[in-house]
Amino acid sequence: MELQSKSFDGGPGNGSAHLLITGGVHGDEFEPIAAIRRLIELFDSRDEQVTGFRGRVTFVPIVNEAAFLRGHRCAEDGLDLARTCPGKADGSVTEQTAFALSELIRSADFYIDLHTGGTELSVYPLAGYVLHRNAEVLAAQRRMARAFNLPVVWGTAGNLDGRSLSVARDANVPAIYCEYLGAATCSRDGVDAYVDGSLNVMAELGMLDREPPTCRIKHVIENPAPGSGHMQVCNPSPVDGFFLPVVELGAEVRKGAPLGEVTPMDGSASVTIAADTDGVVLVLRTFPRVIAVESIGVLAGADADSA
Repeated sequence: MELQSKSFDGGPGNGSAHLLITGGVHGDEFEPIAAIRRLIELFDSRDEQVTGFRGRVTFVPIVNEAAFLRGHRCAEDGLDLARTCPGKADGSVTEQTAFALSELIRSADFYIDLHTGGTELSVYPLAGYVLHRNAEVLAAQRRMARAFNLPVVWGTAGNLDGRSLSVARDANVPAIYCEYLGAATCSRDGVDAYVDGSLNVMAELGMLDREPPTCRIKHVIENPAPGSGHMQVCNPSPVDGFFLPVVELGAEVRKGAPLGEVTPMDGSASVTIAADTDGVVLVLRTFPRVIAVESIGVLAGADADSA
């Protein structure tokens, strides 16, 4: 399987670094697709924003085409691409896609993977990275995440496998992932932020000349606890039912404060779900139907330092 990509080569600079930017790892995440298509248009038209580009950039607007055509997170084999890397060349459609993506990641010098909360969740805009054991890789990731210039910079444990960033981790490729809302929409602000953020990172890496933007970062958070970046297991619902949140994205809450209520399907009393830690609300379920053990939201703990 070959991913549909487009590459652009500029002049020499920064050792002719190769930056990979992907979207559509999940089929129901749309801001990344729109943003990468706009970035391709900027390079195709030789827009003044990319004048003097140095090195090489490869864009993949939709990694998981099979899932996108279904309008779902996963393709018809039911596998989550972000749990399947590095995949198999002769496996199912998701395993083959994961294999092709992993090969592309290993060919790059730097990597940005753009996401959203998909159909059921919404994510407070953030740039994240794994707390890599290699100090040089970690320093580069911190620089990239700050340069992307979203409200939250989030470093989490590097022990989670199967992901695009775990492939980059094992190959010592500095990598970040970004999240911007979701809820089955395509935010124009999110698309703009992803275009600007990608160009900001190119400038940070010496691939573009670009004035630094006004800083939008509100929180810089690092949490080395094992599994800290696994969004789908935090604050699980105890029952199947109808979820209504009582907090908003970006809110700062204390441990034990209510995040929302789930009304069971049998009409019994609603169950309040309380925050499992102090922190900032990074993820919130927006699709009211929730199944037992599914997350209704994610909190990020105390700031590592001030922005």
